[in-house]
Amino acid sequence: MSSEIPRTTSRVHPLPLAGILRLGRPSDIWFKPALSVVAAVAPPNLTLLAVGRLDLAVYTMAGSLCALYAHNRPYAARARVLALVVLGMVGGLAVALTAASLTANAVVLVTVGALLAALQKALCDATRIGPPGNVIFAFITSASLFAPQSPGQVPAHVALAAAAGGWSWIVGMAPGLLRPHGPERRAVAQALNAAAAFAESGEAPARAGAAAAVHNAWQSLLSTGARSAARRPLERLVVRAEVAMAAPDDTEPERLRVWARALRGTGPLPRPADSGGTADRPLGVEAELDHPRRPWRQTLGPLAPLALRTALGCALAGYVSLALGVGRPYWALVTAASIYQANVTLTWRRGVQRIVGNLAGVVVFAAVAPVAHAGRFALVVCCLALNFGAEALIGRNYWLGSVCVTPMALLISEFARYQEPGGLMADRVLDTLIGALVGFVAAIAVTNRRAGDRIEHALAAVERARGVASGVMAAEHPEPRALESARRELASAVTDLRAAADAAAGEWWQRALPEERVLRAERAGHRTLAAAVRRQGLHISEGSRV
Repeated sequence: MSSEIPRTTSRVHPLPLAGILRLGRPSDIWFKPALSVVAAVAPPNLTLLAVGRLDLAVYTMAGSLCALYAHNRPYAARARVLALVVLGMVGGLAVALTAASLTANAVVLVTVGALLAALQKALCDATRIGPPGNVIFAFITSASLFAPQSPGQVPAHVALAAAAGGWSWIVGMAPGLLRPHGPERRAVAQALNAAAAFAESGEAPARAGAAAAVHNAWQSLLSTGARSAARRPLERLVVRAEVAMAAPDDTEPERLRVWARALRGTGPLPRPADSGGTADRPLGVEAELDHPRRPWRQTLGPLAPLALRTALGCALAGYVSLALGVGRPYWALVTAASIYQANVTLTWRRGVQRIVGNLAGVVVFAAVAPVAHAGRFALVVCCLALNFGAEALIGRNYWLGSVCVTPMALLISEFARYQEPGGLMADRVLDTLIGALVGFVAAIAVTNRRAGDRIEHALAAVERARGVASGVMAAEHPEPRALESARRELASAVTDLRAAADAAAGEWWQRALPEERVLRAERAGHRTLAAAVRRQGLHISEGSRV
């Protein structure tokens, strides 16, 4: 008999508690979504209040909340993304209201809500729409499913949402009149700061963060469309961040930070010297055009387990809420939809944050309700204040934002008529606990075995990209466009590998991950990227410094 000990092929990851409620630093633009949502919500709500139809505000809110999206996108891209968000929000609302007008069967409505939530989760993740992701879509559609309707009322209610969505689009685009290149400047500043941090520490996490920030900066610049004169200095600055990653020992981190600080506001752009001439060529644009887009099947495939978790968890949460006789099962459904993240560990963290934030928010509602019940105008003002607070705080930690989201949601439910606070609070607490607990059980039940496969695919992609880049660099005079395309493909592959490894590491039941292979592939990829930067002539000459 063999004396070898069988190798463990699966392992169970413990769920962490440390740091779940720790507050982070506020976002650089925390005030932008906060002010935007107030500017988008206030005019429709105040108009409806003036005409005595505040009950219709539940429909205009669907369009108004679109103002929360795309604040990190350049304005050319933001125009497209916001338009798609409005279309998606209005489309989801139309489906929900149509279902509500055709049946009053709560089980059917919960099932429809769960399927919509799963679809919204998959599409938001596939398109990388950014915060607040699928949560707002799920909130609007789930609540609308339980709004009493007749078929004849649906078109008018959808039209209200579309009109408010159009106003949200204007609100989202308005800052571009004052600072047309603000999002790109912020993305480049983040890349410079991340490169400076890596140059100082030299640690692997800092390198991965810098690579992701540089990749994001290029994506931000490329999404602006035509290569304008204002964009060229920003491209040179991203190149300097790449140079710093390639030659950290020859980099002055403080100079990178000085450039990053200069990008704040509307002042003149820093103009570092072009060290190789290639920064004036639109190679990044050409490489992006040459790079084929990933088929939707490949994009949506890895998201299937997350979509299944969302559908199952939302449906079960709604059914349990109905079985227990809670008056608003859609709150349990929305809670379940809100906790699903890239893996079980992150889902656990979000679930704990949701419970803590909602319970604290119920206490806030108890304090705010007497003020809000002083009159309809006071109700609208309280909702606006909570809208601002939610967006101002949620970037520091999800639970802190939920402290404002919960009383806001409770007050919105009173737009049609005031309700007894005790009943609202009890329903909210029960639905929060049901949604979070049942939703997390569903996340555990639906294992994501594809996470390990995704790592293998990502490793293979890095190896292929390294081979292509090495082959191009082997030429005595590599064609600049081919070299840039190969370098960009490798940078994207390395970034995807890190994302795949992080996602798989957080699954609670997973076969042993090839951690050493991932680290070796990342190191080799970054070495090849550094060589490519030098081969392009973008490195600094001997004796000079970034």
